Amino acid sequence: MEPVLSAEPSDAPPPIPDRRRTEVVRKALHFLIGLAPVLAGLNRTFTLALLAGGTLAYAVMEALRRRGLAVPLISTLTVFASRRRDRGRFVLGPVTLGAGAFLSLLIFPPDVAAVAVYALAFGDGTASLAGKFIGRIRPPCLWGKSLEGSLACFLGALLSARLASGSWRTALIAAIAAAVTELLPVRDWDNIIIPLTVGAAVFFSR
Repeated sequence: MEPVLSAEPSDAPPPIPDRRRTEVVRKALHFLIGLAPVLAGLNRTFTLALLAGGTLAYAVMEALRRRGLAVPLISTLTVFASRRRDRGRFVLGPVTLGAGAFLSLLIFPPDVAAVAVYALAFGDGTASLAGKFIGRIRPPCLWGKSLEGSLACFLGALLSARLASGSWRTALIAAIAAAVTELLPVRDWDNIIIPLTVGAAVFFSR
C-alpha cells in the first residue's frame, strides 16, 4: 500500500488522547509480547525472524511518519499510543519492546527466556497500569514512580514466572529483579533492561 501524505507536520503530531486511555492501548501492545515465548516454543527461528522483521518494519514506518508520510493504521495507532513526552519525537517504545523480547529469546535457554519476557510483558505492563490508575504513594526514592506500581510489577512478574517455571524460588528471584529494575529512570530502555536483567538473575541463580 502506498504511503499517504500526512496533513500534519512531522514534528507536530495530532493531540495525544487522554493519558489513561493511552496507557491502556500502550500496555495492551505490551502484553502481546508475552506471546513470543509461546510462539518460540512452536518455532524459535520463525519467532526470532518475526520479532526482528516486525521491529524493523515499525522503525521504517515511524521514520516515514516523522518525515510527514503516515502509513495508514500503523501511524495512527502509534500517535494514539504516544505519551506527551513522545511529542515530536521518534516513538521508541515498540522498538525496544521487540528488541527486549528478541534478545531474551536469542541469549537465554527457552525456560529462562520465557520468564524474562513474561516479566517484561506482565511485570512492567501491570506496573504502568497500576501507576497510572491507582498510583498515589510516590516516595522520592522511587524516582517519581509509585509504590502501587512497584508492587504490581512484583506481583505480575512473580505470578507469570511461577506459571512459566513451576518454581516459587525462580519466581521470587525474577520478581525481585523485575521490580528493582523497573524503578530505574531509564524510560523506554527498560523494555530491554528488564528482561535481560531478569533472565540473567534467573540463569545465574540456577
